[in-house]
Amino acid sequence: MLTSSSIGLLHMLVSYLLEPVLWLLMLLAALAVLDIGTLCAERIKGLSSWRRSGDVAGFERLAKKRIERSDFMARIAPMLGLMGTLIPLGPGLAALGDGELSILTTAMSVAFDTTVMGLLVGIVGFVIGRVRRRWYDDLLTGMEQAAGTRQVASGTHEPSHGELPQAAPVTEPALKAGVAHV
Repeated sequence: MLTSSSIGLLHMLVSYLLEPVLWLLMLLAALAVLDIGTLCAERIKGLSSWRRSGDVAGFERLAKKRIERSDFMARIAPMLGLMGTLIPLGPGLAALGDGELSILTTAMSVAFDTTVMGLLVGIVGFVIGRVRRRWYDDLLTGMEQAAGTRQVASGTHEPSHGELPQAAPVTEPALKAGVAHV
């Protein structure tokens, strides 16, 4: 029925993908553990040091990089988990047809393990990304407000996007003349 040489070639290529998928999934799991540590360090010390530095542009670059890494984990790990689920099922079902239950058992074990690991890493990436977005938004707002306060105090403040410019003071002679000083 299905004996085409292209099907055999496709099966061979897909079977070679299982090992790289497993290694990539383990690499992403290690990255998730490191990212949890980085998140804890940020909360304990990192965010306050960025707040004191006042380097908004530098912080925005770092924030973008870290959020992209979390988003990458949240998207890629479940895909790799799905690949790790489907790749061993073909040989496992073929082994079931031949009556070799031990091969099916191994294939099912790998399939479920990769699914769980992919989902776990994806959840960790998603949660870290959401927490970072909230922390970083709060920090950037505070840094921008602090920078604006310093500019107003020094007299070099220029209105930012959405901020109305300060009105010029109305002088006593202008009031008597009925004209405000602009």
